[in-house]
Amino acid sequence: MDAGEDIDQALDWQGRPVSCAACAHRDLLAEGRCQLRRACVHDRYAKRIDRFFYWNRELADAYLTHPYFEVRAIAAKFADVFHLPPLLDDPDETVRFSAVIRLPRKYLLRMRRDPDREVRIRVAYRLEGADLAEMRSDPDYYVRLIVARRLPPPMLHLLAGDEDREVRLEVARRIGPDWLPRLAADEDADVRLEAARRLEPEALARMAADPDWRVRYEAACRLEAGLLAGLLDDEDELVREMARNRLQGGEP
Repeated sequence: MDAGEDIDQALDWQGRPVSCAACAHRDLLAEGRCQLRRACVHDRYAKRIDRFFYWNRELADAYLTHPYFEVRAIAAKFADVFHLPPLLDDPDETVRFSAVIRLPRKYLLRMRRDPDREVRIRVAYRLEGADLAEMRSDPDYYVRLIVARRLPPPMLHLLAGDEDREVRLEVARRIGPDWLPRLAADEDADVRLEAARRLEPEALARMAADPDWRVRYEAACRLEAGLLAGLLDDEDELVREMARNRLQGGEP
């Protein structure tokens, strides 16, 4: 028995004492397949419910409509997958989340508009390509961030103008070179810096006049020597030093 599991009275989800004598599964006691305060489908604690279904997977299907959401959500982990589609309409997001984890792609498409962000995040982790791209306008920035992390680079331009800097920053890290100039002109300095780090040296010229010293420093590190003169008088000492060092033949 786990530490602490034997010190409290076993109560169900409505706060009533759990009785093995009145349980339909009391025959499992003798087989060691359930145990009060450790593995019980009627207990209020998710850990104990989970352990019950882990020991008795064949009973999970029968509990997918149980009134306690924890029972439904945990049963969904062990039930036959063919019984899970109705759970996508469950009123509790935890249950819908459990179903989304296991159901195949065709069932996930409508869940892209689920009202709960955690469900949509899980959907974004499982969809791919054009199906995933449809989530690029999700109202939650983290869902869009997952989309930016998982979309193929040729599709990332769809998120290049996202309102959230974290999303655009991820796009700048992964987008193809043809789109980097757009990110290099972003309003956010961190996004511009990430784009500058990936630009070819010959495309860095305009970054030498960037308002952020870090971007200018990146330019000073990789610009062709013939374009470094303007940085010798830069307002930032590190930028000036890098430009001077490279013009004198030093390493960046």
